[in-house]
Amino acid sequence: MTIKFSSKEIHFLKTDSDDLNIKPPETYFSDLLLTKTVQTKAFQKRLSKAKIPGGKFLCAVIQISTDASDPIQEKAKSIFEAVFNSFLDNKRGIWENLNETSFVMAFWDYASVKKASGIIVAIKEKISTALKADILMGVSNFPFHDFSKTQTFTNALKAIDHAAFFGADTLIHFDATSLNISGDRLYQLNKCDLAIKEYQKGLEITPNDINLINSLGVCFGVMGKLDKAKLEFKKAMSINPNEPMVIYNMGLLYQIKGNVDKAIIYLRKAHGIDPLVFEVELLLGQLLMKKEHPGQALPHLEKASRTNPESGLAFRMKGEIFLADNHPEKASHEFNNAIKLNPCDAVSLSGYANSLELQEKNLNIALTFAKNSIALEPDNKLFKKRLKVIQDKIEGRSILEDTIKTA
Repeated sequence: MTIKFSSKEIHFLKTDSDDLNIKPPETYFSDLLLTKTVQTKAFQKRLSKAKIPGGKFLCAVIQISTDASDPIQEKAKSIFEAVFNSFLDNKRGIWENLNETSFVMAFWDYASVKKASGIIVAIKEKISTALKADILMGVSNFPFHDFSKTQTFTNALKAIDHAAFFGADTLIHFDATSLNISGDRLYQLNKCDLAIKEYQKGLEITPNDINLINSLGVCFGVMGKLDKAKLEFKKAMSINPNEPMVIYNMGLLYQIKGNVDKAIIYLRKAHGIDPLVFEVELLLGQLLMKKEHPGQALPHLEKASRTNPESGLAFRMKGEIFLADNHPEKASHEFNNAIKLNPCDAVSLSGYANSLELQEKNLNIALTFAKNSIALEPDNKLFKKRLKVIQDKIEGRSILEDTIKTA
């Protein structure tokens, strides 16, 4: 069983908003930076060559909410172009369509960022009214930090992904959280090197952002750079010593290094802060089992299975505890739950077979489960031993029945 670092990913957004319906988008605009489409390359080239008076501009990525059968798609481009021209002209800005219902624009020659932001809001409202559709927008401005002109466009792509978490009619200005989300997306795509760059850039903007620091530590941990990971987790704990996910990550780090006792200390601290974090309860239960403290492990595994009833690991470990403690009926219940969630869990298949055998019931069913466990792990000696016991009992019953019949 492999326990993973917890990056929290997008969950931290829920602490910044009263909206509990926050959910990630189905597709990410920032993925366009990986595929490098013709449209994105064309806009980047135009933007880099544009003569911008005053050296400042605002960039926005816009998506018109629609479905594939909606006739809005047919007139989206013409409406967008008309609205753009009603506020600006080719001397004050440029635009490009990213697909049938998504566009990118940049404009300049404005008195202040506040007025430019007002223009963006007005454009959003006018398009929404004309098409009777929700408008999603991500906005970034130049200059900002040390980002180049073309990076300002990529920042707008990251900002619209940020906005998408809050619904199809949201406008978000690029910030460090946008980089956190971009990093999380790259982490999901197993591109940890690129994710690290996003987190580090975010920390240049907001140096004490605990979510960015924790996520950076997670990337280092996943890449096997444990000392670097430890430094980041320590930094996060110095900012907020009561963040359970950071403390959990520190505990996992010690577990990976083989220091189980130190890992348990951190996990117990995390449990004391919040006793309902699945990852904490599961790993704490596992490590207490490893230290041969099943009675202490069981309450944590009970909490883990209640907190996340879709994970079979907690049920399996509870089954192992009950089996070792000579409670086969309770063990069979837990193993059965684990198998329902993961029919290929060899440990639970064998454990379930063993628990039925100990109860002296359903031996033919036990035989099937025992054989299935060995099919998954052919070299497991314990599984083979359990199968042999079941086979011998079935054979013994058959001989007894034949003897009775003969008599």
